[in-house]
Amino acid sequence: MAKKIKEEAPPPGSPAWMATFSDLMNLLLCFFVLLFSMSSVDEAKYNELVAALNNTFSIFDAGATAIGEGILVSNGVSQLNELDEYINSTGKTADSSVDGDKLEEFARALESQDSIDEATIQAMEEAIAQQNLMTNEELAEMVEEAVQESQLSDQIDVSFSAQYVQLTMKGALLFDSGSAELRSGATDVLDKVGTILEKYGRGTIEIEGHTDNVPIKSAKNADNEELSSARARSVFYYLTEHTALDPTLLKHAGMGQRVPIADNSTEEGRSKNRRVEIRIYNPST
Repeated sequence: MAKKIKEEAPPPGSPAWMATFSDLMNLLLCFFVLLFSMSSVDEAKYNELVAALNNTFSIFDAGATAIGEGILVSNGVSQLNELDEYINSTGKTADSSVDGDKLEEFARALESQDSIDEATIQAMEEAIAQQNLMTNEELAEMVEEAVQESQLSDQIDVSFSAQYVQLTMKGALLFDSGSAELRSGATDVLDKVGTILEKYGRGTIEIEGHTDNVPIKSAKNADNEELSSARARSVFYYLTEHTALDPTLLKHAGMGQRVPIADNSTEEGRSKNRRVEIRIYNPST
């Protein structure tokens, strides 16, 4: 019968290869710590960008409704024919359009966490601005339609930017010359404007008063700066008292003669500069 070879006991202590392996792991750890220490992520801008993405694309907040009470979980996966409704419940809409390449680039940067550089952040900021511009353009079209239905097209101009949709009203429509008290006919206009703001004002609404450069001095207002502020306040108080708008989302400011939109050397230009602007800000800005 063959005899079993007796195995020799290993030498005491760890194998020699473990020492080499441990040294290699320590060197790799030091290498990655060095790379991390050399990375330069602007934390403030990163947090600002994440907040902007949250508001613009709604990818963090509303999605929680799909767990426990969402369409797919509560009603079963057989409800996939209601996918559009499910997508809307997560805060994303079918007409949302984002630069896919830039968003993919940002996703890759998020995965590495320490490689988000200024160029990536700038690219995402540009994509967000473009998205906001498109969103505000659509909102401006709806507001313009509402203004036409209210028969205010000849009294209110609608414009937009990436930050807001703006309604511009001539000062003579709301106030007498040199006065900050609303005219009797102005309330009808503001009632219709208030209805539009209730329907489309999802974020902050700012009321700005503007004047021409003709000096004034009265018992109530010492100069154009005070007059423009008083007019903005008058519109602000009327809207807070006669609409369901959230007062915490309303603000007002007087700009005096500092932001003209026409030539103050002509009567027509001065008439355009005497105005009240109401801005509906995009919630993501």
